[in-house]
Amino acid sequence: MTTQWHADTPIYIQLYQQVITRILDGYILEGEALPSVRKVAADYQVNPLTISKAYQMLQDEGIVEKQRGKGLFVKQGVLEFVLKRERETFLSQQWPEILQQISRLKLSPEQLLAPSSEKNTEHNND
Repeated sequence: MTTQWHADTPIYIQLYQQVITRILDGYILEGEALPSVRKVAADYQVNPLTISKAYQMLQDEGIVEKQRGKGLFVKQGVLEFVLKRERETFLSQQWPEILQQISRLKLSPEQLLAPSSEKNTEHNND
């Protein structure tokens, strides 16, 4: 997880989003334990209540489950649930903005699909 916090979003939301991202990226696997509240709070110098709030959100959404005496664990089958939800969010909220920007900049499909090195070469040859 990161220690770079964005001022415009509460830290507990950023922690929550980081856990979701780490699940999607395969850094936290189904059935794996999350680090303890105390450990995360100490590692990132964040109030333990902030960590608890992020973890509670994950529990409330059924992404993690508490195992008595052991801690919080990522639920089995949650990757597919999170992937589906994040895809829906992307397509309904972020993609329309991206399409608008593509249109505004009059970018062609070829320009969008060209490798980064070709894009830089095109610009340098102007």
